[in-house]
Amino acid sequence: MKKHLVELTVNGRPASMQVEPRQSLADALRGELGLTGTHLGCEHGVCGACTLIVDGDPVRGCLMLAVQAQGAEVVTVEGVSPKVGLGEIQSALREFHGLQCGFCTPGMVVVLHHLFSGNPQPTEAEIQEAISGQLCRCTGYQGIMNAAKAVAARHQSNNA
Repeated sequence: MKKHLVELTVNGRPASMQVEPRQSLADALRGELGLTGTHLGCEHGVCGACTLIVDGDPVRGCLMLAVQAQGAEVVTVEGVSPKVGLGEIQSALREFHGLQCGFCTPGMVVVLHHLFSGNPQPTEAEIQEAISGQLCRCTGYQGIMNAAKAVAARHQSNNA
């Protein structure tokens, strides 16, 4: 099958990939660029493990074709994480036991990053809405909610 050149920006850097027309963006990022932080779970857009930020909006990387990302700005979990150590969301998830098996964690981190980027002090309802499309089969969500509320509270105390 003929491959197509896709040029895009990934985590703030120019990138190019040779992809098959039916290859998902998540598969291409993992296979072509070695960005394996994005997990593939259901591959039907239900679980949210493959969530990416594309041109400022969260999208399911398993449902978007890589060729559709031509010229796009893509942010993966690697792009919202520090080079060394844990970011504030990841630290809070660790502190409040918001992860167990860790399979949903990349998608959770990406959607929470997106939420806090636009709304540093979201309400509990806004946090629930943000993670409502992310399936976690291990935690029962309470640790995740506690972690997100703690990040929001830290933002509030930093702005006080």
